[in-house]
Amino acid sequence: MDISLIIKIAGIGILVAVASQVLSKSGRDEQATFVTIAGILVALMLLITEIRDLFDLILSLFEM
Repeated sequence: MDISLIIKIAGIGILVAVASQVLSKSGRDEQATFVTIAGILVALMLLITEIRDLFDLILSLFEM
């Protein structure tokens, strides 16, 4: 795992938090919820490749 992945996820979190707060303060709570869900999905998509690599590593450790 690389430090850049952690920085990307933190950046996504900060951007989503700011956008969500701005939308909530302007009375657009539904859009704020959608922005939050979209941010979670983007972060999960970044993590899927790392999780796949982890499973591949575990499988290769137990191969005979």
